[in-house]
Amino acid sequence: MEIKANTQLCIGAGMCALTVPQVFDQSDDEGLVVLLEPNPSADLEEAVRRAVNLCPSGAISVD
Repeated sequence: MEIKANTQLCIGAGMCALTVPQVFDQSDDEGLVVLLEPNPSADLEEAVRRAVNLCPSGAISVD
């Protein structure tokens, strides 16, 4: 699994960071998504997919 985060689309809702803080964070400056782990372990896959679905702007995706 490879995660992509598009800061151009991000609105700073923070659902990703709340759902999987091991993988996502928010920047201190603008509150936009920060990808901490683009290739997380398989045990986080379900939570990452949940975060992708919860993102209101569609700024994160999984390949």
